[in-house]
Amino acid sequence: MREKNQSVVQTAGLTKIFRDFWYRPRVVAVDRLNLDIHRNEVFGLLGPNGSGKTTTIKMLLGLLYPTRGRINILGRAPTDVIVKDRIGYLPEESYLYRFLNARETLDYYGQLFRIPRPERRRRVEQLLEMVGLTRESRRRVGEYSKGMARRIGLAQALINDPDLLILDEPTTGLDPIGTREIKDLVAFLNREKKKTILLCSHLLADVEDVCQRVMVMYGGRTQALGSVRELLSQKDLTQITTDKLDEPTIQQIRQILEQQHKHLVDVSTPSDRLETFFLRIVREAQKTRPSTSGAASGGRIAEFLADSEPQGERLVESLISAAATKSQPIAPVAPPLPTEEPTKEIIEELVRRKVPASSEDIPTETSPSPEVTTETVNRGVIEDLLGASSRNKNTDPRGLNRTEHKASDDNEPLIDR
Repeated sequence: MREKNQSVVQTAGLTKIFRDFWYRPRVVAVDRLNLDIHRNEVFGLLGPNGSGKTTTIKMLLGLLYPTRGRINILGRAPTDVIVKDRIGYLPEESYLYRFLNARETLDYYGQLFRIPRPERRRRVEQLLEMVGLTRESRRRVGEYSKGMARRIGLAQALINDPDLLILDEPTTGLDPIGTREIKDLVAFLNREKKKTILLCSHLLADVEDVCQRVMVMYGGRTQALGSVRELLSQKDLTQITTDKLDEPTIQQIRQILEQQHKHLVDVSTPSDRLETFFLRIVREAQKTRPSTSGAASGGRIAEFLADSEPQGERLVESLISAAATKSQPIAPVAPPLPTEEPTKEIIEELVRRKVPASSEDIPTETSPSPEVTTETVNRGVIEDLLGASSRNKNTDPRGLNRTEHKASDDNEPLIDR
């Protein structure tokens, strides 16, 4: 039984230096980074452009080799092929095959993970419904908008039901509805499926909503690390939320605070977040069922992601069902022809009739005579064809009779048949 706080991602002194043509240090992208992501948590990786976030992710995936330091992913090195099967990755830009549609794209990535065909088809349908692309599943991916490309990219990252999910700017290009759905999905996968998720985003509100711990990077180094509540709480202030108060009551509270040598910092009416307001307005509009185009709102969570049955058992059952399907009886077909050689009498008769023969056409019990062989029969067939060609002297190379061809010249040329 694995410990709950067992680390899924660990780095020690991780450093990446990009060098110039003369192998001189040019850019220190990551500088002695110590990272520890626990099992079953959503970890946020924050920082401005050029702070080393994407470089760190690429080293965790084995796409870049570190200059110095150690990396441990799910108990193995990032270059170990075995660990790739347990990782889902959504890059910052979705580089998908432009001429494949959504179904073909997901099916292709499912084949890379060696998912059996029946299970692969089931997952494709569920993922398309989950990301809201069922109606647009036959369109080529190259025709998708950026938001729709992010949706299909997320489905691709989940096709293998990974243990570690790495999302690099997952909500880029999405509308507020899609952004909310992505955050709800991340929260569900962490809460119900106990998946470990590494989230990298510039939208701080998204990270604040779903992450338990965050790390702020700048200059390739760790500048702040801790839980969201610890980092954002203002410990020298106290916030009280109650029903609306009239002015005399507020004055009494102010007097009480002054007696305690405290000051009433702010008295205001709470307000909704803009995201909450926007989603409420859109959901009310959707009740009227207006016509719209493009990606629809996402559906329910894919069953294979919500299923609590272990992935290995599901795959075994899929393999058994596929094998049972292949073993079902099929319609009877004609028995294969015998493969014995024709007899001497049959071959002589074929030579006389100028009929081609082969060892697969005529059953026999003995082998052909060395004097009369299949080669002799084939030679006779060739001679017969040459004789037929000489007899048809009135036929031109195009297969038209000369008289017909001459008559056609008076009108218009005939098209080769």
